[in-house]
Amino acid sequence: MNTTLATPYHDRKRYLWLVSLLVPCLALVGPALYLWHSPNLLWLWIAPGFAYIAIPVLDVLLGEDTSNPPEEAVPALEADLYYRYITYALVPILWLSFIVNAAFVGTVDLPWHGILAVVLSAGGTCGFGLNLGHELGHKKTSLERWLAKITLALGCYGHFFVEHNRGHHKDVATPEDPASSRMGESIYRFMFRELPGAFFRAWDLEAERLYRSGRSVWSLENEVLQPALISAVLYAVLISLFGLELLPFLLMTAFWGAFQLTSANYIEHYGLLRQKRDNGRYEQCQPHHSWNSNHLFSNWALFHLQRHSDHHAHPTRRYQSLRDFANLPRLPNGYFGMYLIAYIPPLWFAVMNPRLIQQVQGDSSRINFEPAKRQQLEAQYQLRPAAEALA
Repeated sequence: MNTTLATPYHDRKRYLWLVSLLVPCLALVGPALYLWHSPNLLWLWIAPGFAYIAIPVLDVLLGEDTSNPPEEAVPALEADLYYRYITYALVPILWLSFIVNAAFVGTVDLPWHGILAVVLSAGGTCGFGLNLGHELGHKKTSLERWLAKITLALGCYGHFFVEHNRGHHKDVATPEDPASSRMGESIYRFMFRELPGAFFRAWDLEAERLYRSGRSVWSLENEVLQPALISAVLYAVLISLFGLELLPFLLMTAFWGAFQLTSANYIEHYGLLRQKRDNGRYEQCQPHHSWNSNHLFSNWALFHLQRHSDHHAHPTRRYQSLRDFANLPRLPNGYFGMYLIAYIPPLWFAVMNPRLIQQVQGDSSRINFEPAKRQQLEAQYQLRPAAEALA
């Protein structure tokens, strides 16, 4: 079969993916302006302000893009090293940003709200690192997989490399998955389930893998320990250089980075449920088991993370070739805007519960409920299983 395109495909977003490099650089701008322009604490709010105010507004103004590359063009698109070089280039940017922000806090006398601004900026850096680790960690090359571990180590979240690939992707959109949020569950309740659950699942998965191969769980082959050792060395060096007083900043920054991942996990599968077959196994993950967003700017800044439906259906597909599909669960804004809504649970439920119900057509058997709230939600929204409604 001839797979040659009559007209060569041109990726209109080719150079717009550089936004994924530029936005994380904003965490360097605040300290630079503070030191070399004027010691105004407002400079330190540039990165968080852009993330949580400017990006949601830009998503509204620029709108959405539902176009897909033709399938015939995908092999060449994925083989184009330009797209990989962008992800490689982000690794030193994130490390430089994290270290510069730590050094800034360690050497400049700041009030608590100045430190808070830097925590949000540097924690955002760790969040972008988790997104990059997500993209690279799914790939098969040794270089990309090690770059994923190195980047995840910034926020002491290297276990994500194991947990996401071998845990979340297996159990996604089921009650067994600590990284899939449930209808009626607030982001704060979800956090207390997801953060420890992710670590323990990663450790158990890696211990099982090493046991099967006859190696000790404390071996350097342990892919949870590998990035953890990088984190330990990095944090030890920073503390030795700038004093133990830096430790609270590092811990708060690591937490905020982890909370960015929690925020993404919370909105990506809220309430969606894969059906369990008669044999006790869940149906294969399909695009409609993830919430999707085609909002332009936030997708440029996050390597198409928001085309999450195609990612879960085809995990090894590279960011530049992820697709949109018809009739997917759709978010009303990009991730950064949805984070703000999620941080106010009554607002989140008011926005997302009706969307979830519409997506599953009122079929309660297709909803992943917070168990303690199931009866209340079924009564409130008059939900019942489709089979019962037809009876």
